[in-house]
Amino acid sequence: MTVFARSYQGRKVLLTGHTGFKGSWLAAWLVELGAEVVGFSLPCEQDGNADHWAALRLPVTDRRGDIRDTCALQHLLAEHQPEIVFHLAAQSLVRPSYRQPLDAWSSNVLGTANLLEACRVTPGVAAVVVVTTDKVYANREWPWGYRECDELAGHDPYSASKAATELVCDSYRKSFWQQSGPLLATARAGNVIGGGDWAEDRLIPDLVRAVQTGQTLQIRSPSSTRPWQHVLECLSGYLLLGQRLLEGDRSCAEAWNFGPAPEANRSVAEILQALREHWPALNWQAAGVDGLHEARLLYLDSAKARSSLHWAPVWSLHTALQMTADWYRRSHERGEVCTREQLLHFINAARQVGCVWA
Repeated sequence: MTVFARSYQGRKVLLTGHTGFKGSWLAAWLVELGAEVVGFSLPCEQDGNADHWAALRLPVTDRRGDIRDTCALQHLLAEHQPEIVFHLAAQSLVRPSYRQPLDAWSSNVLGTANLLEACRVTPGVAAVVVVTTDKVYANREWPWGYRECDELAGHDPYSASKAATELVCDSYRKSFWQQSGPLLATARAGNVIGGGDWAEDRLIPDLVRAVQTGQTLQIRSPSSTRPWQHVLECLSGYLLLGQRLLEGDRSCAEAWNFGPAPEANRSVAEILQALREHWPALNWQAAGVDGLHEARLLYLDSAKARSSLHWAPVWSLHTALQMTADWYRRSHERGEVCTREQLLHFINAARQVGCVWA
C-alpha cells in the first residue's frame, strides 16, 4: 500500500469544485486511493464542466450548490462530517474577472470564508487545504521565483481576490486555530495543463476549441513566460500537504508553492510549438493585445516544498505536453476520457523515480 493510500483510504473527504479541471483529477485520484469523497460544485445548469464530469463516472457523492451560500455549506459539513477538506471551488480566470469582478470577490473571498466558518463549527474536521494561485504575489516581473514569504498583492480582480483569500486563511489560523482545531494550509501553483480543462480564455482549451471548429486561434501574448506543469504534479503536492496535516504536523499549516522545475518556465509560443509536435492539427497566430493587464513574467520558488515535504515534479515538460495533447486528441477524435489511464501512468512514473508518496 502506498503512503497516500495509507493516509486516505476510508477517509471522509470534502472536495469543493470537484467537477472542475483540477477538481475532477483530484476526485479521480482520491477515489483511486479509496477515500469516501463528497463533492460540492455549482448546480449542473450553471456548471460548464457537467458533461465532462458525467463522462468520468466516478463513485463520488455529488452535491450541488454555491459556496457563497453559508447555510448550504454548514448543512453539507454537518451531514457528511469530513475529516479533511480540499477547497478548489473558485472563480479561477483572470480575464473574466475584469468583466464580472464581484463574482471573483464574492466567490473567492466570501466563499472561502463561508467554508472556513463551516469547518470551524463542524466537529471532526482535522485538516483543510485551500488552493489559491501563483498570482497572489506582488509581481515585479523578476527573473527569479517568488517565495512563500514574499509580498501578496494583485492587479486584476482575480489575482487580488486570491491574495485576499490567503489573508482570510491566515486570519482563521491566527484567530481560531492557533492551539486546536483544523490545521489549515494554502497551496499556490502556476500555469497548470492537462486534459479536461474546458474553461474559457485559457490557452490550451481555446486551442482545442479552435481545432474543433476548424479555426486558427488568435494568441495575444506569445512571448509571455509562465511556469508550466501537468495538473497531477500540483495535485501530488496538495495530497502530500493534506497527508501531513492529517498526521497533525502543525508546521505544515501555512502557505506552500508547488511549481515546476526551472526548465519548465517557457513562453506561450514555445508551448504552442511543442504541442503542435504532438498534435499537428493545432493552429494559431499572434494577435493584437486588448489593453487588459496580464503578467508577462512569473516564476515560483518551490524550495520549501522540495525540502520539507520531499515533493518534486515527476514528468518533464515534454511528457506533460505529450500527455495533454494525447488526452484532448483522443477526446476529440474518439470520445475517450483517459483520465484514469494517465493517472496510473503518472503514479507508476513516480514510483520509478522514487517519490516518497508513491
